Amino acid sequence: MKLITRRNSIIAMLCLLSFTLGGFITQKAEEEKISISLVKQAQKIMGLDFTDVEADSMLTDLEGQRKSLVAIRKLNIPNSVSPALNFNPLPVAYQFPDKANYFKASSELNLKMPATKDDLAFFTVRQLAELIRTRQISSVELTRFFIDRIKKYDPKLLFAITITEERAMRNAKKADAEIASGKYRGLLHGIPFGAKDLLAVKEYKTTWGSVPYKDQNIDVDATVITKLESAGAILIAKMTLGELAMGDVWFGGKTKNPWDLNRGSSGSSAGSASAVAAGCMPFAIGSETLGSIVSPSSECGTTGLRPSFGRISKYGAMALSWSMDKLGPITRSVEDCAIVFNAIQGADDKDLSLISAPFNYSSPIGSSLKGIRIGYIKSEFSRKYANSANDSLSILKLKEMGAEMVSLELPELPYRDMLIVLSAESGAAFEELTLSNRDDLMVKQDKNAWPSGFRSAHFIPAIDYIQANRARTMLIEQLNKKMKGIDVFIAPAFGQNLLATNLSGHPCVVLPNGFRNGLPASITFTGQLFGEGKLLKIAQAYQKATNFNQKHPAMNF
Repeated sequence: MKLITRRNSIIAMLCLLSFTLGGFITQKAEEEKISISLVKQAQKIMGLDFTDVEADSMLTDLEGQRKSLVAIRKLNIPNSVSPALNFNPLPVAYQFPDKANYFKASSELNLKMPATKDDLAFFTVRQLAELIRTRQISSVELTRFFIDRIKKYDPKLLFAITITEERAMRNAKKADAEIASGKYRGLLHGIPFGAKDLLAVKEYKTTWGSVPYKDQNIDVDATVITKLESAGAILIAKMTLGELAMGDVWFGGKTKNPWDLNRGSSGSSAGSASAVAAGCMPFAIGSETLGSIVSPSSECGTTGLRPSFGRISKYGAMALSWSMDKLGPITRSVEDCAIVFNAIQGADDKDLSLISAPFNYSSPIGSSLKGIRIGYIKSEFSRKYANSANDSLSILKLKEMGAEMVSLELPELPYRDMLIVLSAESGAAFEELTLSNRDDLMVKQDKNAWPSGFRSAHFIPAIDYIQANRARTMLIEQLNKKMKGIDVFIAPAFGQNLLATNLSGHPCVVLPNGFRNGLPASITFTGQLFGEGKLLKIAQAYQKATNFNQKHPAMNF
């Protein structure tokens, strides 16, 4: 006997959309009867096959479902309200890799101001912190230096939406006063940074990079902003993102790659990666749902950390997918990622998706990886792709450093099909745009753009959304088993791994591993869930042994 209970209720939602005009359920649609023929037409979208009798048996339920839909839509639920369901990436009986909290950065003894001040543009956070700590430069001077660079290069690169100059200079003066009085807060004290403009900041607009929201003010400070400013960091700009976190096209144009102005910086953390690569800020906060830290970091040659899902509070951040969104740093080095991550990870009672776990990190001495077991996805490295030559050299380098390389394969699951989770959640997050027709204001309107995706998301059955999440549970358990006995695994920056680990919630570090036609190329290191400490340490050892991150664009434009 065919399914004729709850699944039929989902068919109701699809049937109702047949009556919509521009996304609204009209008064006429509410009054019009749902017929057997309408059910039979709607079922074709779902690949179902009900008889006339079965369709007739569900008509009363469908009418009730339509009334419920109308009632819920009238609530006008804001983007900031999360579902009463939390995604948990932890396998059954999982033990956190780190057993205690500990953080120790490298030493930067006897570091001196460069002869040419412009060289500061490409100093790491760690190096700038030493100059500030030893009072060779003030936070006010450093903040002014980077704001001036933003003003110089942003007209060409289009990476900044708002320069937060007044707030920045006020906080820089405060930082200098504290440091002068002996109240040094740590490595981020007095260090300028940028934040992707999906993070709310009280004094400024939070545009989400999109025309419908370009004048939006959200009267809160995102937790990540609060934590960074509590550590003494100085917010100097809110960075571009492709509209509603897709791509590098926003309402002000396309954010450019500083290595080649004919290329976009990729997205959606477009401005964060472009500005850091251009030496216009030491670090910036990005976000990733399905590659939005990995992709622009690969394009622009920055180093990015996508943390485990649940590590960093998303309070005050635009929601695209409540079960897949992650915030993380984009920097010049792995150690800088560790420094920023240490400041922003951890407890926040404003985000119920957070999972408390230890973070144990110490900067590696030297670059030996003896005793470390590194997996590599053999099938992905074996195929022909753009960066295969550099990736092959990375594998050889890791062996040379003493790592034991272990062949690994991802679980055989339909990863791309599982992305209906993202489609359904993003459609819910921005249902207001669809229902109000304000999605017509967005810059991109092609078949692969958000407006089309948000509309089609209404045709995803709740049952299949749940089934996709059950498939994620299978992925988490199977991947955890495959990672037993290895410390991290490496994979090409783009491929099945990017899909799989964003769905599973695993952390990764993306970092430069060479050049291709004069442009930077990258590889990813993926760690155990909540194993950022060892992940960062191993990735930093590789980075110290290769130094590709020390290359930067000529900036002769």
